[in-house]
Amino acid sequence: MAKKRAGGAGGTPATVALEKAGVPFTVHSYTHDPPPEQGLGVPPSRFARGLSYGEEAAKALGTSPERVFKTLVADVDGALTVAVVPVAGSLDLKALAAAAGGKRAAMADPAAAERSSGYVLGGISPLGQRKALPTVLDSSAEGFETVFVSAGRRGLEVELAPADLRALTSAVSAPIARA
Repeated sequence: MAKKRAGGAGGTPATVALEKAGVPFTVHSYTHDPPPEQGLGVPPSRFARGLSYGEEAAKALGTSPERVFKTLVADVDGALTVAVVPVAGSLDLKALAAAAGGKRAAMADPAAAERSSGYVLGGISPLGQRKALPTVLDSSAEGFETVFVSAGRRGLEVELAPADLRALTSAVSAPIARA
């Protein structure tokens, strides 16, 4: 896999982290379909079609939703924790808590997730976050040669080997997704 810069001055914090680590990756961009603005006559968006950010990425990239992973920030026993799961499924909070060595997990406040990561919702990358957090990668990633995760911006994905993703985020691998 060839390295490709995300464009612009230095790319995103995620692509900068990948370049600095020297791991092979490919950046894929697509036109993000933003939500309609109320009352402005904007045509229906992916939200009206029922697509999440991750499902939108999988469809736009022409790849299986099982290979595209979303980055979620949860609160495990009072500590923010990153969960990386396939967009085809959902996060099992009990499994995340167990994998992170905690008792209870809940989704983090969206504003706290954005502050901690330095990214906006729908563009949170597990790579290059402002504050390094404990990270759990769903074990299904190990079944693929490469996976896709957000490159730090809506409409921008990075493709890399799951082992490199795990190493760069110091993630543990565990079954934390459910279908």
